[in-house]
Amino acid sequence: MTATTDRTAAGTPLQLKDIVKTIPKDCFEKNMTRAWLSVLLTLAATVVGYLGIIYLPWYCLPLTWIFTGTALTGWFVIGHDGGHRSFARRPWVNDLVGHIALMPLIYPFHPWRLLHDHHHLHTNKLEVDNAWDVWTPEAYEAAHPVVKLFYRAIRGRFWWIGSIFHWALLHFKLSNFSERDQGKVKLSIAVVVLFGAVVFPTLILTTGVWGFVKFWLMPWLVYHFWMSTFTIVHHTIPEIKFTPADQWSAGEAQLKGTVHCDYPKWVEILCHDINVHIPHHLSVAIPSYNLRRAHASVEENWGAVIHQRRFNWSLMKEIGDQCHLYDPETGYRTFASLRKSA
Repeated sequence: MTATTDRTAAGTPLQLKDIVKTIPKDCFEKNMTRAWLSVLLTLAATVVGYLGIIYLPWYCLPLTWIFTGTALTGWFVIGHDGGHRSFARRPWVNDLVGHIALMPLIYPFHPWRLLHDHHHLHTNKLEVDNAWDVWTPEAYEAAHPVVKLFYRAIRGRFWWIGSIFHWALLHFKLSNFSERDQGKVKLSIAVVVLFGAVVFPTLILTTGVWGFVKFWLMPWLVYHFWMSTFTIVHHTIPEIKFTPADQWSAGEAQLKGTVHCDYPKWVEILCHDINVHIPHHLSVAIPSYNLRRAHASVEENWGAVIHQRRFNWSLMKEIGDQCHLYDPETGYRTFASLRKSA
């Protein structure tokens, strides 16, 4: 056990800056060759996926959709690096790469970037964090019955559609953003609207409605499966704590409130290690291709307090069966526990 872990075990409050200092400095360095190689990898994987959709027999479509949708998730991760300014040194390059990478996903870059920055600033802060924010029993009971229905679905066995609602409800609403940011927000929304206005009718006119479903909708739904899965697993297991604002600590939240999860290797490669999430929360300045090296350091120094899992049905069942509502006094509660206490 290292000295840093000893201090944690002794109850000394964790300071985020002290945790970050334990990560090797070269993990923060941008390497443009590796950055553009990640783009080439995703481009190649996407081309292979679409060639499979076009030329393989129809009964191979489920496999080619899964592969292509996973490759499309790689585009999101590249845009994710652009949003955090960890792709390139120049802001305009990050913005350009971010818009291009997220455009086929109909994800407006600046709205996502601004809301995602809020998540990083307030990770696991109860009723403030905006990424899969877990509700308190009081908030759930006060919600409209239709809203309750959707919340129950995405906190249970329909977790895999959660990011679709997050995308649709938050990223196109101007009132979610300050007046100073609305110019950038409108630009990003215009980019994806223009993309859809040109590509979707063209796709339907040339390949029919089935072509739209086959070439865009099904891979897009697979992409959202991974987005929903990555996002909920990043911060949701029974051991993870959500803290009221007046008790919240950045060091505790970023180190102990995030889950490292191992997925099949092909998924990790196509998605550029987005699953290696703990060092990303310690510092968004770490490029995706340096996350594994940073995680090895985190594991060495803080292995006793971090959360690590493997993606499988047992994990998703545990999350879907137990992590429904959050009481700051007692932790997670299930929907069934509300009926019992009523």
